[in-house]
Amino acid sequence: MKYAISANQVKNSEGSVRGFASIVFGDSFKITNIAILENAEKGSLFVSMPRYKSNERDEDNAVVYKDVCNPITKEFREELYGQILEAYDRAKDHVKGAKSDEVVEMPEFSVSVTPFEREGSNIRGLVRIFFEDSFIVNNVTILQGKDNLFVAMPSYRTKQVDEQGKPIYQDVCYPVTKEFREKLYAEILAAYEREKEKQQEQSQSKAEEKAKDDFVKATDKELPFR
Repeated sequence: MKYAISANQVKNSEGSVRGFASIVFGDSFKITNIAILENAEKGSLFVSMPRYKSNERDEDNAVVYKDVCNPITKEFREELYGQILEAYDRAKDHVKGAKSDEVVEMPEFSVSVTPFEREGSNIRGLVRIFFEDSFIVNNVTILQGKDNLFVAMPSYRTKQVDEQGKPIYQDVCYPVTKEFREKLYAEILAAYEREKEKQQEQSQSKAEEKAKDDFVKATDKELPFR
């Protein structure tokens, strides 16, 4: 899978954060907010993918954080994280990475959609995006707008506010080009409609089976004699 990495060093940082990186798959889809952290005990750097706060709790009742996106296979994880750390070293040493003149195509992808409805919520579906069976993006949602459904990418709350004083959210990952955005979002919404149809067919089938069972039970009962 073709991808490009950019990284920068955080100077005078407190804590374990030493830098941040971003990845662009096929010049079409960008992942941001990848942290480069230092393990103080081992004196080594490691990569931490962007995370979100889940509703789960661990054994100590502490909040569980999960990766927004991550490599799927061990091989790709080792390759990707190694490239990220190399990009960080180049940024730290002010060495630019080699640029390629190769024309990059859109990355191959597939989506998994689970329809979701809860009273009082505008969420209509939960989505996962798979890039060539090597990298997964979680926490993508399908939301009900005023007139239509739309796709919302994973985001985080920034320290900035808008004119009304409301917090501004920034996408963690998102399509870079208009063409890929339209292609990706169209596939997500089409998959949602297919899954909704399946759910409706399954519900109808269950209702018909229940009606048959109720009818059989009713006819099997002994009728009273007059």
